Amino acid sequence: MILASAPPLSLILSVLAAAAYAWPAIRTARVNEGAARVWVAAAWVLHGAVLAITLLGDSPHFGFATAMSVTAWLVAAVYAVESQIFPQLPTRWTLCVVGAAAVLAGFFFPGGPMPVTASAWLAVHLAFGVACYGLFGIAVVHAWFMTRAEARIRHAQDPHSGLPLLTLERLTYRFVGAGFVLLSATLLAGFLFSESLYGHGHAWRWDHKTVLSSLAWLTFAGLLVGRSFFGWRGKRAVHVLYAGSALLLLAYVGSRFVMEIVLGRTP
Repeated sequence: MILASAPPLSLILSVLAAAAYAWPAIRTARVNEGAARVWVAAAWVLHGAVLAITLLGDSPHFGFATAMSVTAWLVAAVYAVESQIFPQLPTRWTLCVVGAAAVLAGFFFPGGPMPVTASAWLAVHLAFGVACYGLFGIAVVHAWFMTRAEARIRHAQDPHSGLPLLTLERLTYRFVGAGFVLLSATLLAGFLFSESLYGHGHAWRWDHKTVLSSLAWLTFAGLLVGRSFFGWRGKRAVHVLYAGSALLLLAYVGSRFVMEIVLGRTP
């Protein structure tokens, strides 16, 4: 459902946040690292204000674009912290482009209103679900860095132009482990307390979202077991991570996209 008439404040904040993300990406060669961090920090604050209006305002909405927007916001937050610890981290351009796109998508496709019969705990349940999206999103970004680092080593390029490979690998799978814990908690809460969270008539059912989420859980569980007991590393582990993340993306964002955009209705 595309928003027909949005509150002016939401529109203004969305435009400002997208512009603040986009500026250092457009002016990559002319904006130094310090100025770029200021722009990204300002964009992140504005982005957070947009999400607060969307999720906590007078008429809270949630949908596929909102989920992606929150995920991008969380990724930006973690990246900001990590870049202080590891200044070698690349990605400014990619982060800014994704952030700008996520803000605009969240504005134009706000999703549907929260169920009126929902429990107050539904917000916590959704927060856990979106947080696990964010953690796996961060893991995918680090896995991409890791792949680039491996290619740089194979081609005998400067090994000091980014984070050491072992550091990237350690960070990647720490995020996978944390995401797996949150995903497990989210699925368990949905299985045990579905009607309490969403209201009467919303019992647990094996629909496409549940099946894909469960397959993602099994994929990530296999990845963690494979690394712990069989020493999975490199391309094999990264490909399993990508597969699990794709399943998780399809489980909620994909299904909501089909419902909201293709079928033109909100679940």
